[in-house]
Amino acid sequence: MTSTIAESHGRVAPPFPASPDQHLMAEPTRATLRVQSRMLAATRAFLTGQGFQELLPPVIGPVTDPGIRGSKQVDVDFYGHKYKLMTSAILYKQASLLAFDKIFYIAPNVRLEPLETAVTHRHLAEFHQIDVEIRDARREDAMELAERLVAHVVDEVVREMPGDLEILGRDRDAFREVVQGAFGRTTHREATADLVALGHPQDPGAEIDWEGEEILSAKTSRPFFVVDYPKGSRGFYDQEDTERPGILRNFDLIAPEGYGELASGSEREHDYAALVTRMRETGENPAKYGWYLDLARRGIPASSGFGIGLERFTRYVTGRTAAWEASAYPKLPGVVSA
Repeated sequence: MTSTIAESHGRVAPPFPASPDQHLMAEPTRATLRVQSRMLAATRAFLTGQGFQELLPPVIGPVTDPGIRGSKQVDVDFYGHKYKLMTSAILYKQASLLAFDKIFYIAPNVRLEPLETAVTHRHLAEFHQIDVEIRDARREDAMELAERLVAHVVDEVVREMPGDLEILGRDRDAFREVVQGAFGRTTHREATADLVALGHPQDPGAEIDWEGEEILSAKTSRPFFVVDYPKGSRGFYDQEDTERPGILRNFDLIAPEGYGELASGSEREHDYAALVTRMRETGENPAKYGWYLDLARRGIPASSGFGIGLERFTRYVTGRTAAWEASAYPKLPGVVSA
């Protein structure tokens, strides 16, 4: 691994480790990875206890999620065919509901993030995601589940791993409002107006950028949802509100204390004709999505779901400065490493 220094909004990340052993042998790394292991066990126990089926998603496929905030997909040669490394398993989550009503993945994702994201403390080129999907569910069902899952995982770590949190210098009192649930909620329009009032030049028609998320996040002591992103700011699979044209039935979950986004989710578009229209509106070629649209033509179930970035979630729980510190073999954008 090579070294780099990242600085953003007054936070200075530790030097990127020069070698894997330097990182792995550090006691804070070991404590972080022990906490992460407990978080994964708690996630699996909670979701299986709620009747969810865990599945293993593909690592490569003919297409992957195009809604990846300016990052690039990675092509691989699959016996003469151009396949993609998964940037997100969203399309496969929808397909999996043909077999089970409630599913989840804990899946690797690869995205070639823009070089400028190396200083955000939150972006990795390789990361893992807790992906959840619920058949015949509304957005509010997914939000309620995400809130309960996050509260459950945090509560288990606080109760069962005080020693590791002490090693990391993480104040357990910071989670008092988290484990009690009742996360906050605001609309994209309200959040955008708030940022503009604070002097941040947020485009009201776009996703809230990472700087804006950090600003909003730093103002609160409990997680909160941002809902109702404008159409055009997200992927073709986020369903438009039938009663409010131009508004999507989606959400982000933002962590407190300046840690930014933890999760994104939505009510899914599943109608074949609507999917084709939305693909074209977002600049996607429907011909690339043959297998997916064939399923949609035959009938993909209505659903809602979300994805939680595991390294970001771990960073928040452990109080680390950068997301790469929550990975055993981190891949920072633009940094060639093991």
